[in-house]
Amino acid sequence: MDERLFANFDVKEISSDNGVTFLRDREKDVIGEISLKIYINGTEYASLLCLNQLTEELALGFLYSEGVIDTIEDLADISYNERLFAVMINLVPGRLVEKCESLRSVTSGCGKCFTYINPLKHEKFLPVANQDKFSIHDILNAMKEFERQSEIYRSVGGVHSVLFRHKDFSVFNEDIGRHNCFDKIGGVLLKNNKMALVETGMLFVSGRVSSEIITKVIRLGVPVLVSRSTPTAAAVNLAREYNVTLLGYVRNNAGFVYSGEDRLI
Repeated sequence: MDERLFANFDVKEISSDNGVTFLRDREKDVIGEISLKIYINGTEYASLLCLNQLTEELALGFLYSEGVIDTIEDLADISYNERLFAVMINLVPGRLVEKCESLRSVTSGCGKCFTYINPLKHEKFLPVANQDKFSIHDILNAMKEFERQSEIYRSVGGVHSVLFRHKDFSVFNEDIGRHNCFDKIGGVLLKNNKMALVETGMLFVSGRVSSEIITKVIRLGVPVLVSRSTPTAAAVNLAREYNVTLLGYVRNNAGFVYSGEDRLI
């Protein structure tokens, strides 16, 4: 595993035997975290707390989610400065960041810059039109496979994971923030010119689905989102409004369908 992703500490492990509690020396890996700066045309646009992994993809996906870019062609160039933990992006001539958009800092706890659909970018968030059918049996089996893929979680802990699943191209990643995972998915799809696949793909997430998470799914245009945990009420309302099939508590061959059941067979 990439040693940039964690640090090793001397710790005391608590244990108990027959009612007697004691401490013993141990070494313990702890998940890492950086403050990733995103610069657009030389001006700092955002600061994201994240793993030091897939940094360019994270920046691309974040800017796509925010509506700053629509395709990879909106970029003149992109590079990562490892020393500064900064992704440097120049947009093509004529592509500008709106003046109303200022520097924002996004925490690893998913305290994002807006909770619902940003009214200034409303035209970029459209109801999901695809009405293809998806097998519940396949979804349950895919969730089992998804849960086995989390290498960093099994080794160190402290991360969420997201899978974009498509028969032609799948992407799995982990990060300290769920929103980072979704943005990295978007960035990988943009970089590999695979964004057209979102209309017939599915997303799997290990953690809670909040309103900010469902807005990223809506922006991507993925028709099905499957979570091992719960959605919030706001997420359910948005999923129903924007025609996203949302499943929660999917584990052990069971779960709940909160919206979009017409897509399921």
